[in-house]
Amino acid sequence: MRRRRGALVVAGAVVLTVAAGGQAYAKKGFGDDDGETPPGTGGGRQGDTLTAGAAGISYTRSGGGGGNKVAPLTAAGNWTPPPCYYAPKYTPQELEDTLVPIWQAESTGHEWDLSQKKKYQDGEPYKDFNKDKAGKGFWWASYVTPGFEGDPGSLACDQEIFWVDKGDPPPANIPQAITPEILAQLAYGEIRVPGTEVELAPGGESKVNLPTWVWLEKAKFTPVSVTARVDALGVEATTTAEPVSLRIEPGTADARTLPASGTCPIRDDGSIGEPYAPGKADRTPPCGVTYLRSSREGSFPLRATVTWKVHWTGTGVNGEQPLPEGSFGAEQDVVVREVQSVNR
Repeated sequence: MRRRRGALVVAGAVVLTVAAGGQAYAKKGFGDDDGETPPGTGGGRQGDTLTAGAAGISYTRSGGGGGNKVAPLTAAGNWTPPPCYYAPKYTPQELEDTLVPIWQAESTGHEWDLSQKKKYQDGEPYKDFNKDKAGKGFWWASYVTPGFEGDPGSLACDQEIFWVDKGDPPPANIPQAITPEILAQLAYGEIRVPGTEVELAPGGESKVNLPTWVWLEKAKFTPVSVTARVDALGVEATTTAEPVSLRIEPGTADARTLPASGTCPIRDDGSIGEPYAPGKADRTPPCGVTYLRSSREGSFPLRATVTWKVHWTGTGVNGEQPLPEGSFGAEQDVVVREVQSVNR
């Protein structure tokens, strides 16, 4: 049963629009922004927009501050977006165009083909693919969330294709049917945040027992939003990630972070810490690290991780709803040398 179902189920085709540039493209998987439409989705191109048959989810990104390097968030704990879900997928004509060639190919077995013909064409219970209801509803089917192809959880959506009239809710026994909350969770997976390469000073090499200043310029870290929408249903959800703090891990136990917790707050303007300037060498930075020994011939892997608070709003939902916090971090090498004394 599941093998045959696989002939009809493809990775969820989506449309993504980057608000800054108006560019839209189909997503193959998390991070695979190659602009190609997945095969077999019934999609096409209309100008600069990629479409996905009767349905598909569109994603629009906004915000995020400066920087060219972006990356997805890692959610706290083991939370992930749903590996699969149900949403409108076919019009009556599109379902006929999908199923009839499969039946004609006789690749799924005579008994299976016969049962499907009875169900969708011969009135047991649907007649002629519900063409008499064209424009009054959609055929719903399962989608695999991009990035979860091959994940065991993607096999949980094993219901056969079913019809839902416009304005009616999907059957109550299908918990993975698309809702604003599920849209918000899918939008979480599409959030991209700036990289976390911080400024370090004094420049060049850090010195043992002297503070190294850590900072990021204004507007680097600002809220990022992704809106996920199903036009066929007129429902949408916007998931927003707001930066709250930067955590510094020096890369060695022989170091002290400033502040002692290692967590530097992010200001409302998106800046972190305080820029170093000549004359500040003897001051204690609001965000930084003091190394207690040299890195000898190598370097220490300083890791800077930004934590993001995430919430969502959506169609028919009152107020902001929480989602798990997310984070993204990166390492950069720090060379630490002993202070050289001069004998006169």
